[in-house]
Amino acid sequence: MSTKLLDFLHIETAENCQYSVIWLHGLGASGHDFEPIVPELHLPDTLGIRFVFPHAPVRPISINGGAPMPGWYDITSLDFGSREQDVSGVQESAAYINALIEAELERGIPASNIILAGFSQGGAIALYTALTSTHKLAGIMALSTYLPIQDIALPLITEHGKSLPVFMAHGQHDEVIQIQHAQQSRDILNDYGMSVEWHDYPMAHSVSGDEINDIAAWLKHQFGL
Repeated sequence: MSTKLLDFLHIETAENCQYSVIWLHGLGASGHDFEPIVPELHLPDTLGIRFVFPHAPVRPISINGGAPMPGWYDITSLDFGSREQDVSGVQESAAYINALIEAELERGIPASNIILAGFSQGGAIALYTALTSTHKLAGIMALSTYLPIQDIALPLITEHGKSLPVFMAHGQHDEVIQIQHAQQSRDILNDYGMSVEWHDYPMAHSVSGDEINDIAAWLKHQFGL
């Protein structure tokens, strides 16, 4: 049975788009969260990109007292050392994103022109999905995040996944996902021979102007400018 397509909003930077960026929000947010960043990237008009911003399913979140909110998977604790990871939630959300990738392919966008991007929880799903994909995508943009369920994810990394360029960015003062967890993910991907472009900034769990400039430069490079 095919996975249902999530609700999403999209922005197209040109009448004819040759590229897609599927960008996932963080816990408790929505697809609207990163919509304002598109004009701030100042990408050239000649670069036709379709930005797809899906809305995460609403699910009970343990650190929110079990109250439902938009989330890609459950979070039981901010203690990375002891918390139980939501394997089924990660894999379910990866299936949702794979369905969005298939939808872009059906629109005529080749896999090599599709980037998965995400912030926090969304970045974790972007990493897991792209690394384990059967398609050779254009790259991964992982913001303020980490690679989840590593014991399961690492053996599933495909040859396509190993060849992906990865942009990772993190706040030096991130109180939600401390920077060492992102650095551990970066290091393990490097150990797998992957090309990780790393940036960190004097900020908390957020996105900065300097980071937006670096994202724009990386996107242009991946799309051949």
